[in-house]
Amino acid sequence: MVTTGAVLGIMLVELGMVLVPGPNMVYLVTRSVTQGRMAGFVSLAGVAVGFACYMCATAFGLSALFTYVPALYTVLKIAGALYLLWLAWQTLRPGGTSMFDTGGTTVDPPLRLFTMGLVTNLLNPKIAMLYMSLLPQFIDPSRGSVAVQSLILGLAQIAVAVTVSSLIVLGAGTAAAFLRTRPTWQRVQRYVTGTVLGALALHLGLSRPAT
Repeated sequence: MVTTGAVLGIMLVELGMVLVPGPNMVYLVTRSVTQGRMAGFVSLAGVAVGFACYMCATAFGLSALFTYVPALYTVLKIAGALYLLWLAWQTLRPGGTSMFDTGGTTVDPPLRLFTMGLVTNLLNPKIAMLYMSLLPQFIDPSRGSVAVQSLILGLAQIAVAVTVSSLIVLGAGTAAAFLRTRPTWQRVQRYVTGTVLGALALHLGLSRPAT
């Protein structure tokens, strides 16, 4: 029903997106460094559920809903842009810390870790853009049920996202140890991450609604 090319295409798109620093990566790294890998994986479980929510919503007509009610897309876009700007400010402000710095970071219980991972992903503009704009381009109505194709492509995207994010969780502690002994690299990482987050926020805020 879904071509191999379509599955590989959405997997490559997701690989490129998941490797770009964004809200999900910032949250997963912060939790993993602060509370350990188990906390990182609990947070990742929340992120994965967020992916599943978008996947199911898209399969059952979210794209059409945003097309006919553009105001809903605008609300999500503004919320995501503001969240990205807040993350960028937290990173770049005077006295701000790197996402690999554990100092001053609170320790959260598992339920809060899961919930924040879920909320962070639901407000992630990259994921909204992926499901509302990019994923439909890999769907061919002539090949059968659009809903089933959406679910298959969504599962392929989730597989890539969870795999790469798992590697990020596993490697966060090692990266933190490396950067803690190299202040210059830590400052560079902080400024690069903050700049990327700010640029994503501006891009999102100025983008047109998905069609």
